[in-house]
Amino acid sequence: MDLLTTVLTTLVDKGLRREQPTREEALAVLASADDDLLDVVAAAGRVRRQWFGRRVKLNYLVNLKSGLCPEDCSYCSQRLGSKADILKYTWLKPEEAAAAASAGVAGGAKRVCLVASGRGPTDRDVERVSRTIAAIKEGNEDVEVCACLGLLTGGQAERLKEAGADAYNHNLNTSEGTYGSITTTHTYADRVDTVQRAQAAGMSACSGLIAGMGESDEDLVDVVFGLRALDPDSVPVNFLIPFEGTPLAEQWNLTPQRCLRILAMVRFVCPDVEVRLAGGREVHLRALQPLALHLANSIFLGDYLTSEGQAGQADLDMIADAGFEVEGAGTTTLPAHRTDAAPGVCGAHDGGCGGCADTACAGGHTAGAARAQEAPAVPGARTDLVAVRRRGAGTDLPPNA
Repeated sequence: MDLLTTVLTTLVDKGLRREQPTREEALAVLASADDDLLDVVAAAGRVRRQWFGRRVKLNYLVNLKSGLCPEDCSYCSQRLGSKADILKYTWLKPEEAAAAASAGVAGGAKRVCLVASGRGPTDRDVERVSRTIAAIKEGNEDVEVCACLGLLTGGQAERLKEAGADAYNHNLNTSEGTYGSITTTHTYADRVDTVQRAQAAGMSACSGLIAGMGESDEDLVDVVFGLRALDPDSVPVNFLIPFEGTPLAEQWNLTPQRCLRILAMVRFVCPDVEVRLAGGREVHLRALQPLALHLANSIFLGDYLTSEGQAGQADLDMIADAGFEVEGAGTTTLPAHRTDAAPGVCGAHDGGCGGCADTACAGGHTAGAARAQEAPAVPGARTDLVAVRRRGAGTDLPPNA
């Protein structure tokens, strides 16, 4: 039995018991050869099926407020100083957001994610989003609503929870040690604080990463181990879309095979959480998207914030053709041991996470982003610039669901 086979056997065993792998085991997954890729996917797929069967949860984004953000996140087309030709508009009215959300729900989405650009909401913004949540749930009583409004301050998480928000998303995006190379207008600690505020208010926490900004394998393991310590219920895995007009416009560091290895590593480290295949999957995974369903149990349906996604019907066809099924509204996504745990308790790890509040060190884009500007081209990666496509809410074009 070769070394990788031994490591994969150990990782499957740990994943089925919800035990944390070692850093060396996680690094071995990222370092595996393309010839071993199907073995890696098959092993991580066993863990995915243990906790989520063959179900795929559908999520749908509604961009409540687009562009004009004062933050300088290097990967974002809405950032301060961005030259990307994106739509810029202020808050959608509650009825407009509800109409957009209904398109996603009609396509099978179980969760609607309400996103707004900016550093964080004012109290008036929280009230505005609260009315939007009410409007969405009035027409779709069973739909989950996740808010993603930036950094939260005192009392705002509680107000969103009271208004009916089921979850709050705030990605760590990159490791603590390298966060400053990606963003300078807020800190890694700010992001951790917001996730913990959401958890303390009783909302389901959603926090993930972006891969492809030039990070090393060690950086990726740092952020994913940090996410496990923070213990969100869902972990979106984004793959950098190098938008024209942003500082990372020419960062092509991903191949379909590397994306699958990253997803497998996330599944092994976070075996029983909702791993969501998020932004950039169409750009980087390309024809290997169906294989990613053996690793992730959740995807976004249709368009993203400032760019088109794969057509919604194509997503539904892909799920069916790969032998999976769309998760119904009456099905609980997470395993019982997570849903039965008290808010803020690491139900996934039985105390083995080392203490969520004190050891969270997540992140995901690393100072490697700065290093990558001088790195050689990655064989198999795309090299063309991606123009922002003007789609979604706020346009006269229908959502892609």
